[in-house]
Amino acid sequence: MAAATSSSDTTSPLPPLPSSNPLPLSAGQEQQVRDVYYRRVRDQCAAEIKEFAQCAKNRTFSATWVCRQQRLAMNSCMIAHATQEEQDRARQEWFATREKRRQEREEKEKKRLEQEKFHREWWGLDDQGRPVKRTERKVEKD
Repeated sequence: MAAATSSSDTTSPLPPLPSSNPLPLSAGQEQQVRDVYYRRVRDQCAAEIKEFAQCAKNRTFSATWVCRQQRLAMNSCMIAHATQEEQDRARQEWFATREKRRQEREEKEKKRLEQEKFHREWWGLDDQGRPVKRTERKVEKD
């Protein structure tokens, strides 16, 4: 068992979790972690998934019998890779990309504000979205 933990520690390039007992994540954050987890498992079983998809293509319910070998291979691969250790890796990956997601949100918000400002200027609106009355200035003649 000690050999298993040392080999997993050396192959994991991701930084450790922020603490050994991190705060619970919100439901949306947990869903993001699950999405990372599912993507990682699908990436590891991509060949088996592709074989099953090719076999099941243009078939309806007969795919259950015709593509049984491919389906069993795909399911066994996914079961083999869907472990608690893989969930922990997905959680570490999620925490590692936390700063990147924050920067993306800030850039998106900045772009939204710029577009909103342009929209108000284009349509002549104030900050509340009401039209601004424009008065024409008369040029004084000397």
